[in-house]
Amino acid sequence: MTITFADIRQAAERIFPYAHRTPVLTNASLNQKTGAQVFLKCENFQKVGAFKFRGACNAVYSLRDEESTRGVATHSSGNHAQALALAAKIRGIPAYIVMPNNAPTVKKDAVAGYGGIITFCEPTLAARESTLAEVVGKTGAAVVHPYNDERVIAGQGTAALELLEDVPDLDVIIAPVGGGGLLSGAAIAATEFKKGIRVIAGEPEMADDAFRSMQAGKIIPSENPKTIADGLLTSLGDLTFPIIQQRVEQIVTVSEAGIIETMKYVWERAKIIIEPSSAVALGVLWEKKIDLSGLNVGVIISGGNVDLGKLPWR
Repeated sequence: MTITFADIRQAAERIFPYAHRTPVLTNASLNQKTGAQVFLKCENFQKVGAFKFRGACNAVYSLRDEESTRGVATHSSGNHAQALALAAKIRGIPAYIVMPNNAPTVKKDAVAGYGGIITFCEPTLAARESTLAEVVGKTGAAVVHPYNDERVIAGQGTAALELLEDVPDLDVIIAPVGGGGLLSGAAIAATEFKKGIRVIAGEPEMADDAFRSMQAGKIIPSENPKTIADGLLTSLGDLTFPIIQQRVEQIVTVSEAGIIETMKYVWERAKIIIEPSSAVALGVLWEKKIDLSGLNVGVIISGGNVDLGKLPWR
């Protein structure tokens, strides 16, 4: 199945009663610093504090009634787990979440607080996948992958659709890239909404598998990434990569220092709590590795979930 602009429009209608239409904010000092007119699509104000609710909500509400009664399932230790648990709770169906036993307590508590039924496993991909298979075998729940899922990609694309509806004269859209769900959905929405718009991704230098994949023309898995942007540690999927190849102009890597500086600047000057993964997208402008001066640039602020006990500038 190919994801179309119509799928994203349908997703927007489907999630409209449940997801926030997040604000687009500007900041004069950020414009001055970057030399561009910057428009921040603030998904840090989305439910569960991240864009992930869009895709999870679209997936949950795409299920037929007879499918939905068996619930949904996934493995995740992050925002997707919380997003799926909340979307399922709103629809009144069970959400079975497989989490590694070393996941932070705050994340375990959040998933449980949203009504997720948690099964713990060893912190390896093999253990996560085998445990999920066991859970699905027992429950018959529908699996919702964090990013390599058409319904999720279409849902994430609604963030870019809203951004362009609010600011139609954008020249560029920048999004961060991990597994590529947000980036691929945003790229479809943007390039179909406005011909000639440029779509650029930000990626940590220390987790640059998407950058290397684009160079190689095939998926290069993420191996031992070490970055503060813990939302961008996953490898691209076989659904997301071809879309990115076709519709994304380039992937720009951002240094760890650049991520931290950008994050701190936005906290201090724009008074917005953003997480490191969001700062990666803004870091493309901050580090000026490519020239976007004088352009109208939309940046998708992917989330604002930060462990306040582990701030990088304390």
